[in-house]
Amino acid sequence: MASRYDESVSSRPEVTMAQRKRQLVADELTEAALQLLALKGFDTVTIDEIAAAAGVSKRTFFRYFASKEDVVVQFLAGMGTDMRTELTDRHAEEPPSVALRHAVWVAMAACADDADHSGRALRVVQLILRTPALYARFLERQAQWRTDLATELAHRRRLSPATGLYPLMAAGMALTAFDAVLHRWSDSDGAEDPAGLIDEAFAVIAPALDAGGS
Repeated sequence: MASRYDESVSSRPEVTMAQRKRQLVADELTEAALQLLALKGFDTVTIDEIAAAAGVSKRTFFRYFASKEDVVVQFLAGMGTDMRTELTDRHAEEPPSVALRHAVWVAMAACADDADHSGRALRVVQLILRTPALYARFLERQAQWRTDLATELAHRRRLSPATGLYPLMAAGMALTAFDAVLHRWSDSDGAEDPAGLIDEAFAVIAPALDAGGS
């Protein structure tokens, strides 16, 4: 007789061999791009060089990424989803500043919380923030994150995301805090405590977040 554990495991969606292969190729392209960009600089490296370093064709490259910028920004692509998931999971009665602080910390921790990972993540963050084309693409992603967070905030506060200004402004303030912390952490070469920076940033915006969210 199957146990509940067995039933739970069997009910999980399986990752197919094709999906694994696709992820492996994407990871190899990202790793090759990061190594080349760190060595030669963003403007110098070509897509042909990235594809060759990863052992794939240029045609294959474009099956996975639309541009050279996307290869790098993809490294941080899951941040928006993680923030919204965390905000969704927070208690409904929690003050907006607290819920948003936890949501933003999830994204920041993805860069800085793990000692083995943070060195690589720091290099990617510095590359993005110091390269205008990459930073522009990163801000495009943040615009989508703002919409997603605003939708969740509206749901939590029983407000209309279409007509209420608060959800969009609150999400924007939270992401501005996130962006400011990323810059400070990057400029310090990872020396500054990211959790402390998050606390400092949210201490500034918390009164506005909680007054508007009441």
